[in-house]
Amino acid sequence: MNTKQEKLEAFGTLLDIMDDLREKCPWDKKQTLQSLRHLTLEETYELSDAILKEDLLEIKKELGDVLLHLVFYAKIGSEQESFDIADVITSLNEKLIFRHPHIYGDMEVKDEEEVKQNWEKLKLKEGNKSILGGVPKSLPSLVKAYRIQDKVKGIGFEFHDAEDAWKKVDEEINEFHRETDLRKKEEELGDVFFSLINYARISGINPDSALERTNLKFISRFQKMEDLAAEQSLQLENMSLKEMDVLWEQAKTLL
Repeated sequence: MNTKQEKLEAFGTLLDIMDDLREKCPWDKKQTLQSLRHLTLEETYELSDAILKEDLLEIKKELGDVLLHLVFYAKIGSEQESFDIADVITSLNEKLIFRHPHIYGDMEVKDEEEVKQNWEKLKLKEGNKSILGGVPKSLPSLVKAYRIQDKVKGIGFEFHDAEDAWKKVDEEINEFHRETDLRKKEEELGDVFFSLINYARISGINPDSALERTNLKFISRFQKMEDLAAEQSLQLENMSLKEMDVLWEQAKTLL
């Protein structure tokens, strides 16, 4: 692996390249904080895909793309005389030191859970008015629910164990089935999802990863089903559900 000096030199080269691109490339010169935003989200999801596939070479590539965006934002910040990459990193360093008094101070902690609890308490000391103030509004709903639950856990607002959490799932499912008004039924379904996510989290399962793996599995099996239909000169849209189920079961055995 690279030495610390080699890492610093590589990062310095990236900063120099960013300066060149911003000065000389027509596309890079036009970019703003707003124009980069949706591209950054796309790159982040591509990194997420690579992580789910556990493809280390792809992860390295996607990390580079995300890092480029971070440097790009800092470059724009420096042009506006607001902040530069050194300010970004210095602020991060200060925050990490402050939030790890068990490493950089004299605080003692028993385990990971106590570290997380102290983290949330320290964030409030930094001026955050609510434990949930740092949850981004634009997070996908499933991820947001997970983060909300994980954060309130930091101050002890948590079911005792997974069994208690599952009782809440049962309760919410029953309320959903009893409701007849469509608007209220939608609300109850949201409660079902929220409680299921909470149960998964307490059980040590990341629900977003679990759902995405199921999405990928379904896509793979459905595309195999399409291939099987084509091999038999069949068109799915002209088949009955029972006939498609036969192909679906065949696809499952092949993947």
